[in-house]
Amino acid sequence: MITVKIGQEERHIDEVDPQWINQQINARRSAGESVCVRVKISDGEVDLLLSTPTCGSGVGGGRQARPRELEVLDLWRQRGLNDEGFTGGGLVAFLQQLERIL
Repeated sequence: MITVKIGQEERHIDEVDPQWINQQINARRSAGESVCVRVKISDGEVDLLLSTPTCGSGVGGGRQARPRELEVLDLWRQRGLNDEGFTGGGLVAFLQQLERIL
């Protein structure tokens, strides 16, 4: 299962599309708000909660990441989602490529 949460709006991956992602991010940025994005992945070997830096600090895992989780974490970084200036396009690309990894 994969869910995407932007601000207080949360959707299952099947209900997420590029238009919704960009609308949520752009509306918050236009209002001068920081944009927090969280992606929760619970799919067999992968059990992660990924957050953009604008979400604030959270509690880390407590166990070492599995090989497939490392792939997902690497993809998150490659798409710029560890940077405060992340883009909706980066999130869309991450989610599209995530489906191939899982």
